[in-house]
Amino acid sequence: MNIVQFKKWILCLVLLSFSSFTYAERIKDIASIEGVRSNPLVGYGLVVGLDGTGEPTVYPIQEFRAMLLRLGITIPVGVNLKLKNMAIVTVQAQLNAFHRAGQTLDVTVSSVGEAKSLRGGSLLMTPLKGIDGETYAIAQGNMVVGGFGVQGSDGSKITINVPTTGRIPNGAIVEREVLSPVNEGDFITFLLDRPDYTTAKNISNSINNIVGPGVARPMDAGSVQVSAPRDHSQRVMFLSSLENLDVNEATAPARIVVNSRTGTIVISSAVRVSPAAVAHGNLVVTISENKQVSQPGPLSNGQTTVTDQSDLDVKQEKTRMFLFSPGVDLKDIVKAVNAVGAAPGDIMAILSALKQANALHAELVVI
Repeated sequence: MNIVQFKKWILCLVLLSFSSFTYAERIKDIASIEGVRSNPLVGYGLVVGLDGTGEPTVYPIQEFRAMLLRLGITIPVGVNLKLKNMAIVTVQAQLNAFHRAGQTLDVTVSSVGEAKSLRGGSLLMTPLKGIDGETYAIAQGNMVVGGFGVQGSDGSKITINVPTTGRIPNGAIVEREVLSPVNEGDFITFLLDRPDYTTAKNISNSINNIVGPGVARPMDAGSVQVSAPRDHSQRVMFLSSLENLDVNEATAPARIVVNSRTGTIVISSAVRVSPAAVAHGNLVVTISENKQVSQPGPLSNGQTTVTDQSDLDVKQEKTRMFLFSPGVDLKDIVKAVNAVGAAPGDIMAILSALKQANALHAELVVI
């Protein structure tokens, strides 16, 4: 790609931004760029300065001894340290693709032991490492803890939120950056958040209609490859223009999602039902046990006895039948089900029966 072609493409994209008034989705809202991702970092350290809410175990003391030894301070053997103002914690952070050395990261600090609260504590210098074992950031600072907890001598306690987890805004300094491959090669690749062949085709067509034929190529249902300039600054401008293009996202597949634990049912707008008649009713059987006392007559020399009596009652609720016509949509389904007063459990049974009868044209997902 030469500089003349690049300038023409940018001009076309700018003109499109002024002339387009569609309400379609932007590419940046439905896809991401391959190679642009965050990297999790984790560390293991000490929080000090707690108001007696630390860990009564030996692990913080061992870590404290090792830290003092690194600082050139040796604690004599046999000295029994009782430190209730320390806690062993894990430190987590996310290193974005374009973070550079010297920038800061927010970190989350969580207790891994028996500490009751991290409120008022300060994290000591903790290396944050990636999956490769290399140190990418150094964390340290005072924590912000949203939780609060108090405990009485009799064991009663009150806890608000979670006092064993805190945040340190800008609490880590990046020491080593992760190079992103987005500026390498002759191509960039858009990865769809919801893979769909139609959406991939629409993205490719939208780019080719503005930039030129053959620039974008759908590789599969989840990715679209685009030719891009090699110059880094030109590539940034090119990507900025592409990600703001409007694309008509494909209609979601017909699907019904049922949460069997909460009774939540979500039906997509593409669900259709073939002609079917549904009858749904409940049979209620009630069995009650009663005690009957048999009292003998006067001067009969009889004995009072207690007998069991069982009462059986069978009730059947009124059953209503409703008919689905050909091509029924979501609105009609909801209206028909509401008309019979069906509860979430009943709706699940109706949908499952419709699926078994091959009358429900949708994927039934139970979570």
